[in-house]
Amino acid sequence: MSLFTLIPADRFLVFLGSAIVLNLTPGADVLFATACGLGGGPRAGAAAGLGTAIGSLWHAGLSAIGLSALLIAYPPALAALRGAGAAYLLWLAWQSWRAARRGPGAARAEALAPGAALRRAMTINATNPKVALFMLAFLPQFTSPARGPVWQQILLLGLTVTFTGGVITAAYGTVAGVLGTSLATRMSALNRIAAAMLCFLALRLLWG
Repeated sequence: MSLFTLIPADRFLVFLGSAIVLNLTPGADVLFATACGLGGGPRAGAAAGLGTAIGSLWHAGLSAIGLSALLIAYPPALAALRGAGAAYLLWLAWQSWRAARRGPGAARAEALAPGAALRRAMTINATNPKVALFMLAFLPQFTSPARGPVWQQILLLGLTVTFTGGVITAAYGTVAGVLGTSLATRMSALNRIAAAMLCFLALRLLWG
């Protein structure tokens, strides 16, 4: 079964354009990749973008098999996931703030490595229920049982939006990393900015 058997070319292009526009709108993934880029440089920012994409793959798979709908239908599980994600973001914010207080030298020494940025971004996106909500609200609009198994269509669309989102988020992180590198002498200030962004993400996850 070909791609355009599951989803007609014209419909897929509409979906692709919509996905890119949504990906370009700064969200939690973009803000986190930007914070990583500011604190760790272009490679860390790009790795964070890749990490958010891997985390999104988790949600795409869950959406395809219907577990995301079950999770969202059970409020205690959703609340626990939201709380865990917010707590992790606050811990990362505290780490960034501590690095800033130790001065520029310490801040540069503790700059986030690409591997750590990837793992953190992956964890944050995988535990963000808003990604599951997005998948369930956005993807089914472009599916039809008449064209074949809906789970295959959702998985295909999920992989597509994950790829475009990963590329765009990595680009945001890389640009932030380039700007951060050029302002290396102000690394303490950049760590404080990163900490503030992470706190904002945590609060938005809890009450957004």
